[in-house]
Amino acid sequence: MNYSISVQPTPNPNALKFVLNVPVKARESAGFRRGLTTALPLVNALLALNGVIEVFLSGNFITITQDGTLDWDTSEGVIKEVLLKHIGAHNADFDVAAVATPGKAMDGELGRIDEILDRTIRPALQHDGGDLQVISLEGKTLTISYQGACGCCPHAAMGTLYAIQNILRDQYDPEVVVQMA
Repeated sequence: MNYSISVQPTPNPNALKFVLNVPVKARESAGFRRGLTTALPLVNALLALNGVIEVFLSGNFITITQDGTLDWDTSEGVIKEVLLKHIGAHNADFDVAAVATPGKAMDGELGRIDEILDRTIRPALQHDGGDLQVISLEGKTLTISYQGACGCCPHAAMGTLYAIQNILRDQYDPEVVVQMA
C-alpha cells in the first residue's frame, strides 16, 4: 500500500500533526510520553527520537510534541521516515490499557462529563492535534490532563481550561471547577 503523510501545524509551536491516509488509532485516542516503553513499535521508535517528549494517536493522525530543541524543518523528514517504516505493521485497533496506559472506562458522573466533552470540546482539540483525559471528580472539582499538542500549549492552560469549565457549568453543574493534573 502507498502511504501518504501530510504535516499540519498546531497552535502549540512545539507540536506538529502528521496526518496519514490510514488509521493509527481506530477508537478513542492514546497519548504516550517519553520514558515509557510500550508494546507498539511505531510509538517506541518515535519516542526514541531525540527531542520527542510525547506521541499522541487519534483517528488518522499522530501528533508529535517536542521539548523545544528540535528544528522542525529537519525533524519532519526523520519523523516521516519512522512513520513509513513502521506504519505497515501498526495495528490501529490496539487496546490502550494493554499497551501501557490506563484505558478510558467511565460511567456515572464521569461518563456524563466525558460525553459532554466528546460533543463540545474534543472535536476542536483533536482538530488541533490534541485531546484531554478526564482524571477524576472529587466533589465539585474535575481534574483533567491534556494530551498531544494540547499537553504543553499555553492556550490549554488558560483559555481552553476556562472554556471547558464554562461549558460544564452550563451543561453539567454550575458549581464545577476544572483544574489540570
